[in-house]
Amino acid sequence: MLEAIRTAFKLPDLRKKIIWTLVLLGIFRIGTLIPVPGPWNAKALEQLFGGNNNLFGLLDLLAGGALRKMSVFAMSVNPYITSSIIVQLLTMVIPQLEALSKEGVEGRKVINQYVRYGTVLLAIIQGSAMAFGLRSAMNSPTIWDFVLIISTLTAGSVFLMWLGEVISERGIGNGISLLIFGGIVARIIPSSISTLTTVGSKGVGTSAFSIVAFLVLAVLIVAGVVFVTQGERKIPVQYAKRVVGRKMYGGGSTYLPMRVNQAGVIPIIFASSILAFPPTIAQFLAPTNWLYKFLNLFSPGRGIYLFLYALFIFVFTYFYTAVTFNPLEVSNNMKKYGGFIPGIRPGKPTAEYLDRVLTRITLAGALFLTVVAILPYLMNFIPGFRGLSVQFGGTALLIAVGVAIDTMKQIEAQLIMRQYEGFLK
Repeated sequence: MLEAIRTAFKLPDLRKKIIWTLVLLGIFRIGTLIPVPGPWNAKALEQLFGGNNNLFGLLDLLAGGALRKMSVFAMSVNPYITSSIIVQLLTMVIPQLEALSKEGVEGRKVINQYVRYGTVLLAIIQGSAMAFGLRSAMNSPTIWDFVLIISTLTAGSVFLMWLGEVISERGIGNGISLLIFGGIVARIIPSSISTLTTVGSKGVGTSAFSIVAFLVLAVLIVAGVVFVTQGERKIPVQYAKRVVGRKMYGGGSTYLPMRVNQAGVIPIIFASSILAFPPTIAQFLAPTNWLYKFLNLFSPGRGIYLFLYALFIFVFTYFYTAVTFNPLEVSNNMKKYGGFIPGIRPGKPTAEYLDRVLTRITLAGALFLTVVAILPYLMNFIPGFRGLSVQFGGTALLIAVGVAIDTMKQIEAQLIMRQYEGFLK
């Protein structure tokens, strides 16, 4: 692996891509240190964002700690991710968008422009909600203070969208994913120290056992994430020979890869976003209000929250897999180019076969996502692990490991194209 890294830096164009990526990620990290201008009350902000199991834990993790610091990148790329998901869902129900998605590069450019417009709109809405929601942490704010805060947060989120696109274009890997990855990596050390301090404060014997158990569990989770992220079902596909003029084409065999975790971490983000609404609304109500007490039942760590969180992740995994993989469309494309699965008739029987296989392997992926996502919450019920931070848990590992593997594969492909040995020999 070290030899592959040295080889990558010896190649001028690949070295330039890697340096571009590192420099732009450095700009992102610097931006997380620049505070949003406004009449902030530092103690009030600390009380609001303090604690391990607060509502803003996941958002702060994805922002690389920018939310807790109330920096210009506090909203991170969340508006862009939400806009992308909305446009992707609308593509399924609006014929015009569906037609655009099938028009190749030009169609994708138009759809990406819609995503950008949606990002700006959502950034304004989310920035407004954040500004007015944090008014209790300000000292006598004026309307111009709110305008300045909303404008700064919106500009920061739009700048990160642009930064992600530049990384994708000139660097290595997916820019938006790498920005989230950079934020998570920046939080690894402080979160790990905080977690080890928590599990190690139960007495000498308990401390040693808890720390060892935590480290072993972390290694097992990482290994499981790698295994499931890389896991796929290979469906053999045979292509019939075709005679065009005096030449014969086709006749080869290949396979159709179907990933176990086709949906990635999108179901977790969906579930977290939906379940964030009740506790958010509760923050604006008086503690004595009956609605406050009811909405507080959906706070992270409560039984109802864990049940709904697991249920939403499981359901959304199947839903998003259906969005990203259409068995009928794949079957029609195979038939169009003379491909078929041995033992399965082309057309509808092939689509039904692919749907059955997808349903089975998605079950494994959905169960894995659900277990990894709720495991940090469940560990709080185990003696020696109570008070454990859930901010750096399964979700963070899924994102970090997934992005790392994807980036390594892209560097690997660049090296193989130049006939060099890569990472994954």
